Amino acid sequence: MEGSGGGGGADPGPATAPAPAPALAAGGEGEGCEGLWELPVERCERRPVCGRCSRPQKVCLCPFLPVHPLKVSTCLYIIQHPAEESRVLRTVPLLAACLPPDKCKILVGRRFNEDRYPELATVCRNPNTLILYPGAEATNLEEIAVVSSSPSVMIIIDGTWSQAKDIFYKNSLFRLPKQVQLKPSISSQYVIRTQPTNTCLSTLECAAVALSIMEKNKSIQETILHPLQALCSFQLQHGAQIHHSKEHLLKNGLYDKPMPKNKRKLRRMELLVNNIKI
Repeated sequence: MEGSGGGGGADPGPATAPAPAPALAAGGEGEGCEGLWELPVERCERRPVCGRCSRPQKVCLCPFLPVHPLKVSTCLYIIQHPAEESRVLRTVPLLAACLPPDKCKILVGRRFNEDRYPELATVCRNPNTLILYPGAEATNLEEIAVVSSSPSVMIIIDGTWSQAKDIFYKNSLFRLPKQVQLKPSISSQYVIRTQPTNTCLSTLECAAVALSIMEKNKSIQETILHPLQALCSFQLQHGAQIHHSKEHLLKNGLYDKPMPKNKRKLRRMELLVNNIKI
């Protein structure tokens, strides 16, 4: 029961008031603390942040962004795992800064249903909507772009690979659009964050490649990647280290972390070493 403190028993009777705390003797432990509460407290203030690129103003990346948002017909829906919001080196704000607001919509959460997200549900039922998520059932995006000429909507999940997998498989709405994937032809330039394999790309990189294919304009990819390249260059100049993929570390005997005890995770590592697609 609420407020119960254990088993039943006799009524303990009226509660007695607690004895007052003994006063500190003169010259005791409290003598040196007198007046401490009157000292000014230094407030911890966050660094001013740029309203466009969401970076601290001292390391603003706006000079590397396009002067005007790119003109695209494809609309992106970024489904962002909540953990990504707190990451310092995020790529989605840079992506959003490159595109018009109505062409890059960001939804944060883990679970998405029709009642809470009616607009997203409508988008997922649109026959022109694609979801970028690799797998056996996915079609290469290049093949879709060749036959499609109408403006499209693309859904991209932003998070770690395990977070993206959880969002994709536990939200039935995301099984409605046609599933597409990118050909593993380029390596990630996001070298300040560890990727599972050499061909795993950040959300910004995925969007850059996908938009260049959908819009049939290679310069879009170069423009969107420009601020990411600047971000990585700045971080490396100020002490960051290049992060090789987990695949590269395992194959070259450089992986210095304890091997997982979980059989499923261990199996995934074996597949990475043997160059088997996972």
